[in-house]
Amino acid sequence: MEKFFSLPVEKQNKIINAALKAFSSNGYKKASASDIAKNAGISKAMVFHYFGSKQNLYLYLVEFCGELFMNEIDAKLDKNVSDFFERIKLTTNIEISLMKRYPAIVSFLKSIFFENDADVKEGINAMLAKGENFRNRIALDGTDTSKFKDNIDIKLVMKMLTWIGEGYSIQLPGEGEIDYDALSKEMAECLDLLKNNFYKEEFI
Repeated sequence: MEKFFSLPVEKQNKIINAALKAFSSNGYKKASASDIAKNAGISKAMVFHYFGSKQNLYLYLVEFCGELFMNEIDAKLDKNVSDFFERIKLTTNIEISLMKRYPAIVSFLKSIFFENDADVKEGINAMLAKGENFRNRIALDGTDTSKFKDNIDIKLVMKMLTWIGEGYSIQLPGEGEIDYDALSKEMAECLDLLKNNFYKEEFI
């Protein structure tokens, strides 16, 4: 990977985008190093020179996408916001902003939910678990949980939000067809609906 990281960032991004599109369209098994190389403007041999194997490239992309979202949220989230649902809204808008900048990532992240190849499944599951731990930390650290009704299990609420997010992402249209403003509005409406049902009346 050192040879890949020594490339200019622009060339790195071109290879990453070509690989994201190939894996999104064809899945891990059917995606070809030749197609990735052609779309990236390099030779097939250079793909293996930089990554060693198609498996290494795929797992690098899984980690790259996960780390990109986590680093962006860590850097931009206003952690002074202590309301649980307002913090989730801020996080969602940061994620949507990233999706606008890296549209190829959206299709790739959708595809990993359906990827079952044994060569990459363990790496996918590890990143999803890491992402869940990150979401819990971001949502709960410094949050005023006293606003919730006494019978509400906040961990279950977090699972529900994960399921909603994953389900919504799977239904998103292809690259270039997403109405990001409508996505932001609908997610905010879902969060307000949950807030109105889960918070004590004086905090609604």
